[in-house]
Amino acid sequence: MADQTLFTWSAPLRPFKKRSTTLLRFFLAVALLISAVVFFFGDLVTVVPIWALLFLFYIFAITPPPIIENRITVFGVETAGVMLRWDALSHYYFDERLGYRLVVLVTHGPYYAHSYLVMPDEDTRIKVSKILNQHLMCLTNPPKTFTDKIIRFLYGLIPEERPSFSEGPRNTV
Repeated sequence: MADQTLFTWSAPLRPFKKRSTTLLRFFLAVALLISAVVFFFGDLVTVVPIWALLFLFYIFAITPPPIIENRITVFGVETAGVMLRWDALSHYYFDERLGYRLVVLVTHGPYYAHSYLVMPDEDTRIKVSKILNQHLMCLTNPPKTFTDKIIRFLYGLIPEERPSFSEGPRNTV
């Protein structure tokens, strides 16, 4: 029996950007402010999800993702131990998040589940694109779902991190 793997590459499980303690303090302050407002309105149950989201953001901000092996086989795409069969996939497109190039695989309706695979370099992206074009349709301008719009909006709310004055050379006169 011949090998059924068409292409394999290793990449992080998700896009990752190391965050500074300043940004983490900003989100802690926002969570405290929102919790205080919710507390004074008497809705104590809502405070728990606020702090759970803060904890989740903290974990994702400080923990780098593991490196996984992605495989394209004659049956479909395998990523993180999950096989996405060709007959379950509808189309794919490329996206960019946190400086990483991603290939997004979309399943058929009614759920339209998305799988995000990190492309480590341009050569890998070209090889993956050639193989995926044989089985799936590539969308150059994919429709943005409600979730995509919310994610883009929330990314826009995160303040840009500027290098502090302590970083880099100083000019002394």
